[in-house]
Amino acid sequence: IGVGLVGFGLFFLLFGVLLYFDSVLLAFGNILFLSGLVFIIGFRRTFTFFFQRPKLKGTSFFFGGLIIVLLRWPILGMLLEAYGFINLFR
Repeated sequence: IGVGLVGFGLFFLLFGVLLYFDSVLLAFGNILFLSGLVFIIGFRRTFTFFFQRPKLKGTSFFFGGLIIVLLRWPILGMLLEAYGFINLFR
């Protein structure tokens, strides 16, 4: 279930970018991606991954971008999410 949710999340993110940053598709893709991550590695491990002290900057940018996408500013939100994603997974 988790791998399917992550796959659909990535599909909706890609499809949202291809459709000129459609905010509804991007928001749905973000929610599916995060819920799939929770299903794959568990809630506690997901929480500890995102909220480690060295990764707080990346987490804040990632979730800040998610909130901005939900507020219908998709280009700015995706830029913030991308910066946060790079900081989280480097």
